[in-house]
Amino acid sequence: MARVAVVMAGSGVNDGTEIHEATLALLHLDELGAEVQCFAPDKPQMHVIDHVKGRPAEGETRNSMVEAARIARGEIRPLNELRADDFDAVVFPGGFGAAKNLSTFAVDGPDCEVDSEAKRAILEFHGAGKVVTALCIAPAVLAKTFGGAGIKVKLTIGHDAATAGALEKMGAEHVEADVDQAVVDQQHRVVTTPAYMLGPTIKHVSKGIRAAMEKTVELAKQVGATA
Repeated sequence: MARVAVVMAGSGVNDGTEIHEATLALLHLDELGAEVQCFAPDKPQMHVIDHVKGRPAEGETRNSMVEAARIARGEIRPLNELRADDFDAVVFPGGFGAAKNLSTFAVDGPDCEVDSEAKRAILEFHGAGKVVTALCIAPAVLAKTFGGAGIKVKLTIGHDAATAGALEKMGAEHVEADVDQAVVDQQHRVVTTPAYMLGPTIKHVSKGIRAAMEKTVELAKQVGATA
């Protein structure tokens, strides 16, 4: 059985984890027989967005892990407790939480910084020869982390030229992909898919996430077999 950690960063597309992407990842991992544990940084979100009005909710603060626990049905642990020794793969769903809470990419672009625990986890999994998977905009977190360590990985956010250019500026090799496709860097065991970077609806996004989870579990089983 593949052991997979899923890292979230809040709840809601505009200020946290994209709920459809996280739920689809959890669904497909369960269908594929993986054992899953959710994690999130135990810290305040960058800000809170009113998802009805589409603008910041003034004076309101929320905790990334407390909000992500809504998606995980309470079964969640702090990101600083995540250890690569306990898992075969780690999955980062998208949503602006990846670009606001796991990194500062939404504000700083290629000059962003990555949350220290997210960076540690990514490099720890990679160093152990394990799988690192990212959906939607979350590949930006991988691009900055791996690029900062001098590691050039192949990944995708779909077709958006500006975002792809930012990822390449951070040291990644961008590969164009459609919403139903997953890009696999076999050498570094990195899996990515565009998800809602392309959309347009949940049925389309589900296909790409299913492909990414299949590749993740396939590679994770290889890791487990050689452990």
